[in-house]
Amino acid sequence: MDLVLNRPGNLVGLPAKCMESEGPATDDKAEDKALIARAQKGDARSFDRLVVKYSPRLYGLLYNMTSNHEDANDLMQDVFAKAYRALKGFRGKSSFYTWIHSIGVNMAINFLKKRGRRYAMSLDDLDSSIQNDKEFIELTATSTPVREADLGELQQRLNEAMMKLSHDHRAVVTMFDIQGMPHAEISKILGVSEGTVRSRLFYAHRQLQNFLEEFRKH
Repeated sequence: MDLVLNRPGNLVGLPAKCMESEGPATDDKAEDKALIARAQKGDARSFDRLVVKYSPRLYGLLYNMTSNHEDANDLMQDVFAKAYRALKGFRGKSSFYTWIHSIGVNMAINFLKKRGRRYAMSLDDLDSSIQNDKEFIELTATSTPVREADLGELQQRLNEAMMKLSHDHRAVVTMFDIQGMPHAEISKILGVSEGTVRSRLFYAHRQLQNFLEEFRKH
């Protein structure tokens, strides 16, 4: 059994419920466009609505990048503050969703580089969310204390493996494997080609597989 990649875009031990973000729908884009237009004219309440709308997604990204609630909250405030200052220059070449996530990723990477150390990926929601995962249910159908201990050790190993990834590779793993973003959306956010996104994911997944190789026998 492959303990790293069971199926495309999902890492074992990562929250399945987070695999849902594929960018805004057409109606959302139209709503965002109207809110942005009003915010650019000085309507602070319209920008506040964008903040409320995108805070959960952005927080998830920042938290999984930093693995720290306080840092994620601080960064999110900085991201929206920067976005508000730059809003008049926003021309709609990309969606607001892509634009705000691009700011978030860049600020998170710069933040981590300044701190000079890497953090464990967020696994706080694992115990509750993974219980609904079909493969997890099948795996633990005959659960024993030994099996449960092995799963706990796997979670710890995965956490340690994520810390060993570079900030750039952690970013693509966070967006693709945890937040469920498609390659095209990630490429827009990072400002790189889809081929580059795929190659970074391939390299990151291979690193994770190597780090967790000993668990492949279980």
